[in-house]
Amino acid sequence: MLEHGGRLREAARRWGIPLTEWLDLSTGIAPWPYPVPPMPPDIWQRLPEDDDGLEGAARDYYRAAHLLALPGSQAAIQALPHLSPPGRVALPAPLYAEHPAAWQTAGHTLVDWNEPSDYAVLCNPNNPTGQRFSRNELLDRARNVRLLVVDEAFLDAEPQESIAGMGNIAENIVILRSLGKFFGLAGARVGFAIATPDLLVRLAKMLGPWAVSHPARWAARQALADHAWQAAQRARLLAAAARLADVLSGLGAPMGTALFRYVITPHAAALHEALARQGILVRTFDNPPALRFGLPATEADWQRLTTSLRSLK
Repeated sequence: MLEHGGRLREAARRWGIPLTEWLDLSTGIAPWPYPVPPMPPDIWQRLPEDDDGLEGAARDYYRAAHLLALPGSQAAIQALPHLSPPGRVALPAPLYAEHPAAWQTAGHTLVDWNEPSDYAVLCNPNNPTGQRFSRNELLDRARNVRLLVVDEAFLDAEPQESIAGMGNIAENIVILRSLGKFFGLAGARVGFAIATPDLLVRLAKMLGPWAVSHPARWAARQALADHAWQAAQRARLLAAAARLADVLSGLGAPMGTALFRYVITPHAAALHEALARQGILVRTFDNPPALRFGLPATEADWQRLTTSLRSLK
């Protein structure tokens, strides 16, 4: 299993701090989740149904003609490499580690982003760096590969940058979206693949029937249809991200998205350890040495982070 954020129980054991006393900034998940309404009891008693309105709400939200509901975008990350014959896969680095791991496990050869390749896979904006790729860059790359996979898990706060709403998507482009980050519903395990119908049919066959649970589908439909909440969430996240960049400016030059900030620093490992000893969990990376900070949820959390960073200077 690859390392991810959010392993609070492991952190509590390692540093001897009770679980309830941690400030978890390690995940990039919005600290203000969508308030899912009370669920009708019969949702738990029936199998998922494809005509429950989820896909329609998703098509409207993503401005996409064709899409497939997934048990989290991770399902497509693992399945897509097996739908393609072995070849060379270009990926930027660093990158969300599940992407290269899945393609390598399926027998593909990983190459640098700037090398010729059969396939290309990226996150836009990139996770963990926040690097952006323009629409023209993506379309140019798509013209030179068999398949381009664009993971837009962190793009909901800036939907104008998505290539999902550009009209008919080229046959060799797959866009992945997730409700885990912007909506803060990581535990529901709901995502979407946006692509041509033929590719989506092949992906659906790999996943099998009832891939997304009925309760998860119900909750996702409420979230995707609540446009007023989405607008408020975008404004709140963008303001918080700007504040976080200011708080972290003493460590270096923060980059990132509306959901996290990434700072390259030669002191990443020592800072990660020092913050953890104060009960603040962040992500650390080795190549290059860097830290990634999620958004604090409350004013008390902001003050705790600010005070801890000042104590480390």
